[in-house]
Amino acid sequence: MRHHLILRVVTKALIGPIILFALYVQFHGDFSPGGGFQAGVIMAVAFILYGVIFGLNAAQSVFPTWLVHKLMALGVLIYAYTGVATLFLGYDFLDYGAFDPHHPAHGQHWGILAVEFGVLVTVTGVMMAIYYAFAERRPRISDKDW
Repeated sequence: MRHHLILRVVTKALIGPIILFALYVQFHGDFSPGGGFQAGVIMAVAFILYGVIFGLNAAQSVFPTWLVHKLMALGVLIYAYTGVATLFLGYDFLDYGAFDPHHPAHGQHWGILAVEFGVLVTVTGVMMAIYYAFAERRPRISDKDW
């Protein structure tokens, strides 16, 4: 795709706003539709678009496969740690009121934000892993054999 100059320039211009929109969806997920899953998919779309236009090797240099695997585990750990933290604070598992006992509504906000961030990280990693798995496959039949 080296000769598609317009696609390359437009892609570079779109990646920043796509990531910014993913963060908007993430941080407004408890006030409006959206949240970690949607934000994770949107975040992955920015890197997948980069990979489709610039090639798989370029995408893997920006977002390495080892990082994808670490993000999948890290997101689950963030989610689980949020629940375990509430247990250590003397509340039920994922009872977000533990984060601010004097104002449980504030604690709910921080707890939901933490869990949704864990979901964002996991979903971004999983979507990138799926993209890499499909993009790395080699066709069984060459184009001329079709």
